[in-house]
Amino acid sequence: MTPVKLPVLIAAALLAPGAARAVTDAERVAVYQEFRSAFDAHRYEDALPLAEKLVALTQDQYGASDRALINPLSNLGTTQYRLKDYKSAEDTYLKSVKIAADTGGSSADRLMLRPLHGLGATYYATQQYEDASLTLQRALDLSRNLDGLLNPGQLPILEPLIGSLVSLERHSEADREFQYQERVAESAFGSNDVRVIRPVDGYAHWLEHMGRYAAARAQYARELIVAENSGSRAPGLVVDPLRGIARTYRLEALNGGEEESGPVADPFAQPGLPLLSPRDSHALNPDGERALNIALRSIDKIQPPDHRNRGLTLMELGDWYLCAGQLEKGLAQYRDAWKELAQAGATAVLSAPRPAGRTPPRSPRSRSAPPRGWRGRPSCWR
Repeated sequence: MTPVKLPVLIAAALLAPGAARAVTDAERVAVYQEFRSAFDAHRYEDALPLAEKLVALTQDQYGASDRALINPLSNLGTTQYRLKDYKSAEDTYLKSVKIAADTGGSSADRLMLRPLHGLGATYYATQQYEDASLTLQRALDLSRNLDGLLNPGQLPILEPLIGSLVSLERHSEADREFQYQERVAESAFGSNDVRVIRPVDGYAHWLEHMGRYAAARAQYARELIVAENSGSRAPGLVVDPLRGIARTYRLEALNGGEEESGPVADPFAQPGLPLLSPRDSHALNPDGERALNIALRSIDKIQPPDHRNRGLTLMELGDWYLCAGQLEKGLAQYRDAWKELAQAGATAVLSAPRPAGRTPPRSPRSRSAPPRGWRGRPSCWR
């Protein structure tokens, strides 16, 4: 029998079907670095095959159910989520959660946090609000167990959780989490940090949507104070809360407002002005008009000119005059708004139908939940 040379045996082993190839840590690290480079640059199409390769390499090295797969699967799920491939993202996150649960999954298992958050966010994106609320609450509880009740890492979890509660019309729970979100942001960044604006603004819009106009206006005024203290960014940041203040004055005069459990201060109101009856659609509080004029002066300070913001503010001022029965002044503001929005290429907002009748306000329980990212501007009801 002719002896077979060693190099031939090695080559045959390497080429044999199902032969395993040793995966090194260095190889996985190199792929991970490539993935992060593409992902951080928002090149998700390029990041996807690298994320898939990293999962495959980790599985080859450690096995199909090892805890080492949890983070690579979460990276893959997040990439699929960013590409809006929600079905694949859901399946990937579920696999990551299952591995974490099967190999530990205690109330202090940090590896559970990312896949739970990702899975909950995916449920929210696909309007599976009940599943989203349950999953995100698990992630929130885990975050608080791990890092404390006021840790800022829970802010990205709170946002889709609140959105789910709003969509489910679980209003008292949503209100509680809105307030908690503000408290966490203030604790983490300070009460005058611009990062507080986002949660305050979100709560203000929701209160406005619920017809709680006085409470919403107080939130917008709080947002305004933070914006005014933001230095060079102030002219741009004060515009949204000023428009919100004006809008809540207008809607409160037209529709009345939901009763609050206690008195709500109005920090924007000028002292000494007479109280106006919400039954009189012409008796709009002049502080609303004042807020819009302040907003216009702030916009004039922005360079290069912010035509879109100026157009939206003029549009709100047109609503104001229209609801006050000053038709000609209102139409003049709409014409100026069109010119500004045309320069910004944003005239579509003026093309939407504008209701011409007044409807009675609905109770909070009957209000439809705002869609994700809702920042609607209610029309003037006459």
